[in-house]
Amino acid sequence: MDIKTTEKTGPAGRDEKDGGAAETATTGALDGALDGDLTDDPDTDPADGPEDDLEDGLEDEAAAPAGKETGVGAGAAAVVSAALGAVALTGTWTGKVVSERETLVGQIKTSGSGTPAQQISEIYGDAWHSTALVNGAFALVALIVAVAVLVLPRHPSWVRAVATAGAVLAGLGLLLSIGTYFDLFLSLPTAGS
Repeated sequence: MDIKTTEKTGPAGRDEKDGGAAETATTGALDGALDGDLTDDPDTDPADGPEDDLEDGLEDEAAAPAGKETGVGAGAAAVVSAALGAVALTGTWTGKVVSERETLVGQIKTSGSGTPAQQISEIYGDAWHSTALVNGAFALVALIVAVAVLVLPRHPSWVRAVATAGAVLAGLGLLLSIGTYFDLFLSLPTAGS
């Protein structure tokens, strides 16, 4: 389909005075360029509608080279690091199960022959330390994932923001776990108190 154009010219005196001939030449060149675009491009069909343009765009995305990152993996990793950091701060079901197991093992070990100090250490101290270890492991994994996302280049700003939040939460969780494990915040009660 060719687009035909008509050239409008004003009076002869106007063409010479105002540069009307230059305007007509520019309009003709623009029309020629449009005609060339429609006829030279084999992928362009004048009958194509917006739906066809959308399909062409999806095909182009599917044919994108494998090395081109879309940021989906990095975004998912950033969200995972933030979630694991929050879990490290609040505690996990796994940590609770490990803690209860240590409590039971402590009760079995000190069931009739343990001194009060041994009972406190075996029943309560080991359970606290086990919970701190599990939470610390979650915090360490969250920190590693967050740092990996932050170190890799070319991610959208929201990915960097979520990864930074994950790193902060993981760092706090790791500090709290270390403090709990080494009894820096609260010490075990003694038998005389």
